[in-house]
Amino acid sequence: MLKNLFGCIGEYKRPSLLAPLSVILEVILEVCIPLLMASLIDQGIDAGNMNRILYYGALLVVAAMASLACGALSGHFAAVASAGFAKNLRRKMFYKVQDFSFTNIDHFSTSSLVTRLTTDVTNVQNAYQMIIRIAVRAPIMLVSAFVMAHSINPRLSLVFLGVIPVLAVVLFVIIRIAHPIFLRVFQTYDKLNNVVQENVHGIRVVKSFVREDFEEEKFKEISGSIYRDFNKVEKIMAFNGPTMQACVYTCMLLISWFGAHMIVSDTLTTGGLTSMFTYIMQILMSLMMLSMIFVMIIMSRASIERINEVLEEQPDIADSQSPVMQVENGDILFDHVSFSYSKDMEKLCLRDICLHIRSGETIGIIGGTGSAKSSLVQLIPRLYDVTDGRLLVGGVDVRDYDIKALRDAVSMVLQKNELFSGSIKDNLRWGNESATDEELVHACRLAQADEFVRGFPDGYNTHIEQGGSNVSGGQKQRLCIARALLKNPKILILDDSTSAVDTHTDSLIQKAFAEEIPNVTKLIIAQRISSVQNADKILVMDGGKIAGIGTHEELLASNPIYQEVYHSQVKGESDNARS
Repeated sequence: MLKNLFGCIGEYKRPSLLAPLSVILEVILEVCIPLLMASLIDQGIDAGNMNRILYYGALLVVAAMASLACGALSGHFAAVASAGFAKNLRRKMFYKVQDFSFTNIDHFSTSSLVTRLTTDVTNVQNAYQMIIRIAVRAPIMLVSAFVMAHSINPRLSLVFLGVIPVLAVVLFVIIRIAHPIFLRVFQTYDKLNNVVQENVHGIRVVKSFVREDFEEEKFKEISGSIYRDFNKVEKIMAFNGPTMQACVYTCMLLISWFGAHMIVSDTLTTGGLTSMFTYIMQILMSLMMLSMIFVMIIMSRASIERINEVLEEQPDIADSQSPVMQVENGDILFDHVSFSYSKDMEKLCLRDICLHIRSGETIGIIGGTGSAKSSLVQLIPRLYDVTDGRLLVGGVDVRDYDIKALRDAVSMVLQKNELFSGSIKDNLRWGNESATDEELVHACRLAQADEFVRGFPDGYNTHIEQGGSNVSGGQKQRLCIARALLKNPKILILDDSTSAVDTHTDSLIQKAFAEEIPNVTKLIIAQRISSVQNADKILVMDGGKIAGIGTHEELLASNPIYQEVYHSQVKGESDNARS
């Protein structure tokens, strides 16, 4: 677990080393200051020697200034090192997520990944800054101050040893109780982020159904859960402060009592007692710092475990040892393919699919909700791996391809279209970073998007808001299709990607496909039969199986499911025409 974290220090090793070195120098100087103060009192003030007063006074000023400078440097180096460490850790997690398959992503919720990349990394960053600074300072100060106190008066220094077992027991109890609560709090943060994200993303639906009160109540319940857990854990952690104060005052009282008797009996000087008070404060402040470190470690331990879950997650889709780097054509063969999202053969959503699609064919796919249409096509670019059987593209098993090469050859417009913040040009160039303006326009013409894009005041430079919220559903679909075409794929998959487009525009898109990209294999999932009736073959999916395959005329004559869908749509269209 720690190996993953240490690897993120990277180029910030130098400040990570300089911070504790500066702290060590600061501690040495701070420990020397009480000795100089004792000498100033005993050899200067009590002896009435002005030269010694000036000498030790000058040394005190130099030591104090040097200690201040070392403290400032240690703070600077610790801040640089921790910020850089967090940057590298966040980058490592983000890059890891980019390698995840859909199965891996399904294992973590979106809100959980966001929390781990933000809140959890911040907790670890703060802990790292404390470790390279305070965690170095506290034990060195503790040991050094005790050694110096022991050199002044060994018997009096034993007072400090009495408080250590008390503090150790209290800290152990706090850690054992608090850690599970912190772990639960961060898991609840995931739920809170999910609620906020879902609410903001679907705010139009929330308002249209007047569900603001319901959403507020849901937020209040989760937020209240976080409050109750934090309130509970803070009450537990609060025992640390009073315990430390009790130890401090007990030690001061004991040293005052025993020290006064020693001064009377001439076994301790006034300067020595003054130094002992300074050392007791240094020792107990060190103990308080250690307790703060333990508190931070309790919090960060839960975050480290959650971060490590992401870093340790192994992508279940990876390149073979000698991957094939080029897809020859768009030929597709499903050879007794079965698929389950859970990898459980008892819970298959696709069963024994046998299908051959020749390169350049247009295949329509229809079926009811839950018939596994999307699952079927998502296997082609290896968004998921088949559970059983083989899937070949261009005569090669998809598992033998280089993943990037395969996905570059397969252009897919997912059921849920996504546009990203930026201009229309920026979004289109996701398909081809080096595409010229002419190529962008050509792709948009094929997707029937050029006309409405030119209608915007800024044309292709029009800014798209996050998620494409400032364009209609049909416009978003057409831009996503144009983006897919810019990849110049060998296989084009449209997963219900024209559902928000009117039938006339849909027919123009199909016509453009047939005329402009005849050699590209096209798989079109649609709810409207009019979107697929001119396809070379149409698949009818039902219950994860192919319930029928053939042309429009063949299925209309022989397949009951296809007949039912067709007649219901024809009847609906005629009813709409009469109305």
